[in-house]
Amino acid sequence: MKKNLNYIDSVHRDGRIWNLSVAVLLLLFPIAVAFVFDATPDWHALLMGLIATAPMYWAVGFVETLTFVPMLGAGGSYLSFVTGNISNLKLPCALNALEQNDVSINSEEGEIISTIAIATSSIVTTLIILVGVILIVPLTPVLEAPVLEPAFAQMLPALFGGLGVVFVSKNWKISIAPIILMLALFIFVPALNAGTVGIMVPVGVVFTIAVSRILYKRGVL
Repeated sequence: MKKNLNYIDSVHRDGRIWNLSVAVLLLLFPIAVAFVFDATPDWHALLMGLIATAPMYWAVGFVETLTFVPMLGAGGSYLSFVTGNISNLKLPCALNALEQNDVSINSEEGEIISTIAIATSSIVTTLIILVGVILIVPLTPVLEAPVLEPAFAQMLPALFGGLGVVFVSKNWKISIAPIILMLALFIFVPALNAGTVGIMVPVGVVFTIAVSRILYKRGVL
């Protein structure tokens, strides 16, 4: 007799299948290139490179799983970890959708809304990339115009500034500690830059949760 699965069970089942399938496909590409072009990597150099970089990504992956999954839900997490760009795009889309519908991610409604928001974000991103690829040549002179250069340099700060104001205004007591931490780190640690955002976001989340718990225990929140 066929087993009846509820929504969350089916999400985990399909999510595992698709995530493992994507992982296999990603690994098959370099293998296919190696066979087609008869090009094998320098295994010693590959091993040394993995030793130098892999532990960092393992740590980031572990921390991101602990921090992002409770905010994205099961379905949203499976989609986000496959399509990528979680902190810059998927997470803000999911949080905004949950806020607009006034639901919690811990509810089944929140789970569904988060998944729909992230799926829509992925589709829109893919379509925009497709349009960009088609129009990149004719639009290159316009995009490279000196008059537009300052605007492009401020796109991400403007995006996150707008998102940040919404959440900071609602929880300003919680926002003080992570803002001070991130300002101190990026000002006094020169090695930190835009390339370390993927690491610093989970660190900031964990730090914020810890500080929020302390403030809550002391009756500040």
